[in-house]
Amino acid sequence: MPGVGKLLKQAQKMQRKMEELTQELAKKDIEVSAAGGAVKVRMSLQQELKGIVIDPEFLKEDAGMVQDTLTEAVREALTKSKADSQKAMSEITSGLSLPGMM
Repeated sequence: MPGVGKLLKQAQKMQRKMEELTQELAKKDIEVSAAGGAVKVRMSLQQELKGIVIDPEFLKEDAGMVQDTLTEAVREALTKSKADSQKAMSEITSGLSLPGMM
């Protein structure tokens, strides 16, 4: 079956690209701001929380509002990080067509 060799080569090529992409994603961060920049959340594209910065003046606000804002900023960073990561992965896998997959 000559098609199997071609599929194997495609799969190996995709695997190498995915390994390279995984390393790249670990190095790339996104930053999300909330409350006019009073809260900033930095996260890698592998969904690793890298840091949170809160303006000291914002901490003087109602504790519940600060908590809600922080929670929402982390959620937004996670959502954006996942979307950017999935987009990068789909670019690699778009050229591969294996029978029985998608």
